[in-house]
Amino acid sequence: MALDPGWTVAELRELAALTGDERGAQRLAWTPTWARAREWLRVRLAELPVEVEVDPAGNLWATLPGASPRAVVVGSHLDSVPDGGWLDGTLGVLAALEVLRRVAGEGQPPLTLRLVDWADEDGARFGRSLIGSEAAAGLLDGEELAALADRDGVGVREALAEHGVELARMGEAHAQLADVVAYLELHIEQGVELERRDLPVGVVSGVLGVVRHAVRFEGETAHAGATALELRRDALLSAARLALEVREIARRQGGRGTTGDVAAAPGIVTAVAGEATLLVDQRHETPELLADVERRAREAADRIAAEERTTVAWETLLRTAPVPFDPLLVSIADDVVTELAGEALPISSGALHDAAAVARAGVPAAMLFARSIGGRSHTREEDTRPEDLEAAVRALDALVERVLTALR
Repeated sequence: MALDPGWTVAELRELAALTGDERGAQRLAWTPTWARAREWLRVRLAELPVEVEVDPAGNLWATLPGASPRAVVVGSHLDSVPDGGWLDGTLGVLAALEVLRRVAGEGQPPLTLRLVDWADEDGARFGRSLIGSEAAAGLLDGEELAALADRDGVGVREALAEHGVELARMGEAHAQLADVVAYLELHIEQGVELERRDLPVGVVSGVLGVVRHAVRFEGETAHAGATALELRRDALLSAARLALEVREIARRQGGRGTTGDVAAAPGIVTAVAGEATLLVDQRHETPELLADVERRAREAADRIAAEERTTVAWETLLRTAPVPFDPLLVSIADDVVTELAGEALPISSGALHDAAAVARAGVPAAMLFARSIGGRSHTREEDTRPEDLEAAVRALDALVERVLTALR
């Protein structure tokens, strides 16, 4: 069976119509619509000589046995954010499906080839990303996960049980990576670097490290009309100044710096805020630079607090190290993309991906990016031209073929 990238585009549109509405994709993990997407995938896998199973963490696997049990894994995730895009995650799964069709049609591969649909990559329902892949990687904190609930008050344990997943057994998914010698993932870029260089496909060099904090300033609540400006201890003003500093640090030192939310109390227009908490997200490509931007943000917060006569405290919400991808696999991907597009633009991913969790488990990993239009993602406006999608499927297929040969 010859590779048919156009068929992948058609299947992407079919799945989008099945699991979306006028607002966008609705494949929220651990919901009936997500389960419908998986059943759609199972129907297509049933046409192939593969064994399909769901592991204790809810990840779906399809295995094409090879001459060796050593396995190359290809995949991504079907789940989406609410009102999301038609390509985020699904491109990687359906491109892997087409590659699996092509390889299966040529007989037994030298290595076992496996497709994976990771469970709950986006983390939109419970605020915890990479649940399935981190469980398989042995990185999931079960107690931390058990404490989470969605906006309707439904706990993780209850929601997962509806899909046959027992929280206490999720760590058993680690066995799935025992014989894996390479993990390959295709994803839309969700950025604009490929668009700027007019390239359909790019090679991902690694994933940026992330530090995320809740930063709390405390001052003194006071009357908005009766309190002179020079007498105020304004916590919200302190938080606002830090938000600007976080942006400037990222501009000067590179990486990313984001303030995603600010909550002030008492939260009324007639009072100076006595308390304010902001959420700060900083990302960089090396541990040294990540530590540097965090240090600069903390120093800025201390300076601002002193100038505004407030106090400041930091609570760490997330800390993940930068993840460089495997040099050999990245080199093979460079060759594939250079032959296809004339240039292999290396990109550091600012977004988290399942490939990062797998790499942190010690499995060699690599990623390809497909060009995004305007960098838009997590929205119904997310899009990629059909010809770029087809080029990305061809690139993934060539990468899989060369890895199967190189590691045989």
